[in-house]
Amino acid sequence: MRAFSIFSLPDTLAHSQRLQRRHMLARLGLAWLAMMQVMMFAFPGYLRNRPMGAEDQSFLDSAIVLMNWVSLALTLPVVLYCAWPVWQGALRRMRQASISMDVPVALGIVAAFIPSAYATYAGHGEVYFDSVTMFVAFLLTARYLELCARQAVGSGRMHEAIEAHRIVLSSRADRIAIWFTIIQLAVAFAAGAVWYMHAPERAVGIMVAMLVISCPCAMAMAVPTSIAAAHASLMARPSTSEHELAGLVRASERIARQSLLGAMLWHVLMMPLAAIGWVQPWLAAITMLLSSLAVAANAWRLFRRQTATSATGLPVAGQRPFSVDRP
Repeated sequence: MRAFSIFSLPDTLAHSQRLQRRHMLARLGLAWLAMMQVMMFAFPGYLRNRPMGAEDQSFLDSAIVLMNWVSLALTLPVVLYCAWPVWQGALRRMRQASISMDVPVALGIVAAFIPSAYATYAGHGEVYFDSVTMFVAFLLTARYLELCARQAVGSGRMHEAIEAHRIVLSSRADRIAIWFTIIQLAVAFAAGAVWYMHAPERAVGIMVAMLVISCPCAMAMAVPTSIAAAHASLMARPSTSEHELAGLVRASERIARQSLLGAMLWHVLMMPLAAIGWVQPWLAAITMLLSSLAVAANAWRLFRRQTATSATGLPVAGQRPFSVDRP
């Protein structure tokens, strides 16, 4: 039996789902390419406050203006094409008078891109093109992992039992994520208003960082990744008994709960730091990616633990065999 990977295309995957993954991968690749270029062009802006002569300062300012225009040209396709699913999801939810994780993402992109575009046109002011491209690239990375995890689902009665369990877990997790996101959005706009009254020049950057942090990417990945690990365990051990299946279901629920609570803890810790101005938008995007990768790693830990047997059926040293998970 070949090794399981969520990145392998299942043979039973429909043509529409294959196209969905292909388009997602194209958006992801373009976002990462643009992000690396924009970060390179943003480097002169970090040298502005260094001591230098008047002539050097004038030359640096001219270079920054040029680099900002190039960054704007590179960021535009990221906002319009790479982030297109975000706009679709946010508009759909707004028409339904509801909220999802696309709403804070869209708000964060708008709050960073519009002032940056205006500052580029005016020739002065802070720009956040590197933060926008980084945010979109990291967000799409998390969503691509989630998409691959959802599509890596086997078939059969035991897989159907896990999918039924997934519906219950997803419903609970979605309710928590929605209310958690609403509270964070309210806090972000309140902090932005306070900073606008006392230090207007820092208000945009702080609010963008808080909007990036409010995106529940890791929370949205908690259930799909744990369920994908459960499906992968079944595919690796097709002779699983009903008793072992019950243990696997409990283990996947425990991992999903751990990931969900860990993601919530990350939000609770990062929001106050961003509110007082200690977290820049680019740093918020990096921590968002790290939290999503931590969720994926936690699910991978479940898969490795449940399938830690050698080809002879003996446990691998230092790891527990596939068994009923202890509470």
